[in-house]
Amino acid sequence: MSQALAISAGLMAVDSDVPVAALLINEGGEVVATGHNLKEQDHDPTAHAEIVAIRAAAAARGDWHLEDLTLVVTLEPCVMCAGAIVAARIPRVVFGAWDERVGAAGSLYDLLRDGRLGRPVEVVAGVLADEAAQQLTQFFAAKRDR
Repeated sequence: MSQALAISAGLMAVDSDVPVAALLINEGGEVVATGHNLKEQDHDPTAHAEIVAIRAAAAARGDWHLEDLTLVVTLEPCVMCAGAIVAARIPRVVFGAWDERVGAAGSLYDLLRDGRLGRPVEVVAGVLADEAAQQLTQFFAAKRDR
């Protein structure tokens, strides 16, 4: 999570998209792929950090089955990202800040653990949550001050 927070902190300096970062790590703790929000840069509403990381991992492996990876993301995944996580068969998600507005990993919805969608995903919530939430608070405060 510290590495994901460092990536998102760097994004705040470039004033682009909402500073959310995601990592996919293997069982040995090695980073397989990273992603960060690119919606504004790419003019793509699907370019959330999780989706960008999932696409990068699948491309690097030549396989969309990501059953041996853990997704680490600074913000609770939304419904779209939760669907992609389930589709990619990622077994574990670790996230920082809760997203009470659109979160789909336990706050507003709990799609990741919904057995009707397939194998439930293990969710580890609130890791370095204060730090992750503070980054987002600072980002939006700076946007309002402009």
